[in-house]
Amino acid sequence: MVGLSDLFMRLTDWLISPHSELIVMSLDGMAGIGKTTIAKKLFQDPFIVSHYSRLVFVTIGPKYRLADILVEILTQLNNADIDEIIWLTKGEELLHELKWKVCESLSELRYLIVLDDVWYTDLCYEFANVFPDDKNGSVALLTTRLSEVSKCVHPLNSHRLPFLDKKESWELLRHKVFDAMPCPRELEKSGKKIAENCEGLPLKIVTVAHILSKTDKTSVYWYQVANDKQNSVYKDAYDQMSNVLYPSYDYLPQHLKACFLYLGAFPQDYTAWRRQLIDLWSAEGFLNRKSTMTSTEYTFAYVGAFLSNNVIIYNEEKFIYHLHSSFWYLCNKEAAKNKFFYAFNCLADALPKEGINYQLRRLCIRNNVLLAIEDAHDSIASASTVRSLLCTGPYHQYPVPFCLEQLRLLRVLEALSIKSYEFPMEVLKLLQLRYLALTYDGNLPTFISKLFNLQYLIVHHQYRIVKSVGNPYYLPIEIWNMKELKCLEIRGRDLPHPCEGSLLSNLTTLTGVGPQSYLPSSLTKLTLSGLGYPWEEMRKISSLPNLTDLVLQCYAFRGPKWEVHDHEFQKLSHFQIEDTDLVHWKFVTTNFCFPAIKVLGIEHCYKLKEIPLTFGTSLENIYLVDCNPMVVNWANSLKEEWDDKYGGHGRRLYVIVRSSLY
Repeated sequence: MVGLSDLFMRLTDWLISPHSELIVMSLDGMAGIGKTTIAKKLFQDPFIVSHYSRLVFVTIGPKYRLADILVEILTQLNNADIDEIIWLTKGEELLHELKWKVCESLSELRYLIVLDDVWYTDLCYEFANVFPDDKNGSVALLTTRLSEVSKCVHPLNSHRLPFLDKKESWELLRHKVFDAMPCPRELEKSGKKIAENCEGLPLKIVTVAHILSKTDKTSVYWYQVANDKQNSVYKDAYDQMSNVLYPSYDYLPQHLKACFLYLGAFPQDYTAWRRQLIDLWSAEGFLNRKSTMTSTEYTFAYVGAFLSNNVIIYNEEKFIYHLHSSFWYLCNKEAAKNKFFYAFNCLADALPKEGINYQLRRLCIRNNVLLAIEDAHDSIASASTVRSLLCTGPYHQYPVPFCLEQLRLLRVLEALSIKSYEFPMEVLKLLQLRYLALTYDGNLPTFISKLFNLQYLIVHHQYRIVKSVGNPYYLPIEIWNMKELKCLEIRGRDLPHPCEGSLLSNLTTLTGVGPQSYLPSSLTKLTLSGLGYPWEEMRKISSLPNLTDLVLQCYAFRGPKWEVHDHEFQKLSHFQIEDTDLVHWKFVTTNFCFPAIKVLGIEHCYKLKEIPLTFGTSLENIYLVDCNPMVVNWANSLKEEWDDKYGGHGRRLYVIVRSSLY
C-alpha cells in the first residue's frame, strides 16, 4: 500500500465507524493508479470483514449487462433461487425479479458491496434503487476512472487517488525488484531516476519493476534505462499495460478521439496551454464547425471531457496540460496504426523506408536539427500531400530551412520552437494555410495578407520589444484584408486603425498588443502588455461588449489607484493581472463588480493592498503568485465568507497561493 496507507486507514476507520444510513463512497483516478488495489485490500481486511454480515465484490467494466451483475451479486450472497428465476423469466421481467431478489437478500443485513471499475452514471442510479437502506450502517463502494461517475456520490464521500511522489515511487520500485533485500548502492541513484520516469503511476512502476527484476542488475544497464525514456524497458512496460490503458481511449466519444491522439504528436513530457490545444484542434477541423460554442465552451467540453476521463493531467499552478507517458505511448501507437501522424525523432526515422506511407496528413518533427540535414529534408519534401507540419522539438536558436517548397497543401504550420532571423517568404505561397505559428523578431511583410484563409496567426519574439508611450509599433495595415482571422497573437506590435469599411468580424482573440491598439468590438479574449498607460484608459477596454477573458501583463497600466464602476466588464469571466504598481483596487458600485467572474489571477503585484469583497457569485478560483501578504489575507477572508454562504450548496471557492517571498 505504498503511498496509499493514509487513505487506506481513513477509509478503514470510516467503514467500521458507527453510522446508520447507507453510505455510497467512490474512489476515482487515472487507470493504473491503484483504485482496484485499495478496494480489494479494504474488502479483505479482517476488521472490515468482521464488521459486515455480507460482503460482495463485483467487477463491472465498460461492457456490462445489468442482469449479469445482479446474478453475480446473488451468487456471492449464496441465493438459492437464481437458477429458477433465470429459467422462468425473461427480458424486463427477469431484470425486475433479479433486482427484487437482490434487495430482498440484503434486507435487514449490514452489507459492504464493492462495484469495481464503473463506467456509467446510469448504473449508479440503477443500484440506488436496488440496495436497501435499513439504517444499519451498510456501505456501497465504487471505483471508477471517470470523475463524472464519482460525482454521483456526496463530495465528502468521494476520494481521488493521487500520483505517488518521488520517494514513494522509489520505495515501491525497490520493494518490487528486491523484495525484502536492500538495493545495491551502485544501483540506487539510477533506480531513483527510473522510478521518477514512471511519473507516479503505480501500475507503470510495478510493471517496470517486474521487467527489471528479470534483467541484469548492473550499474551500466540501469544507468541506460534511467537516462533514456525511450528505452525498451519502458516500451515493454507500456505494451504489458495496454489492456488496462486502451479502454480509456477506446471508449472516448468518437468526436474526442482525434483530439486525444493529436496530443501524442508533441514530444513526451510536452506541456500545452488549453488555448493552444483548442486553436490547433479547430485549425485541423476536429471541432464541430456548425457549433456556436465559443473557445471557452470548447475548452470545457473537450479538455474538460479528457480531465473527467482522467486521460490528461492538469497542472493547477502553471495552468498547463500534459499526457502521462503511458498515454503518450498509447497515442503514438494508435496514431501509427491509423496513420494519423508520423513522427521524425532522428535521422533514421526521416529516411524513406519500405512500408512507410508518406500519404500522411501530419508530420511531427521532434528534432528541429533534422530540417538542416539534406537526407531528412528530402524525405520531408517527398511528403507532398501533408496537411500539417508540427516542428515541436526543443527550441532551436539558429535558423534552419522549413522544407516548405513541396508542401503546398499545408493547413497547419507550428514552428514556434525554431527561430527565424528573416521572415520565411515561402510561407506566403501556402494559400491553404489556416494556422501559422513561428518565432521571428522583425516586422511582418505586407504580403502576409496573401494568406487569405489564415485563421490563427501567432508570432513570438526571441527578444522582448521595448516600446514607450507615444512610440508604438504597428502591424501592416494589410492585416485588415485577412477576413478569416480568429486569433492574432503578435507581441510588441499593435493593431492599426482600419481603413473605412474594413472589418475583422471573426477576430475574437488578440494577444500582446498595448492599450493604444485598435480593439475590435468582436473580441472575447484580450491580453495587453506593457506601456504604462494610466488606469483611466481601462474605460476603453471595459466598453468591449463581448469581452470574457482579460489579461494585463508587464505594466500595461501604471498608477496606484484603479476604480471599476457598475456598468463595466459585465461579461468578464476570467481576469488576470500581472506586474503592476497598483496599490488600491476599488469598486465604485452598489452591486457586485465583475458579476460574471469565475477565475481571478493576481501575479507579482507586490504593492497591492486593497481589494473589496464585492465580486459576483460565480467566482470559483483565485490564484495568487508572489503577492503582498495583505492580498493573501484578503483572499482567505473572502474564501471563509464565501464558504459560509455557499459551501453547503457545493459551491466552494478555491484559493491557490504560490510565493517565493514567504
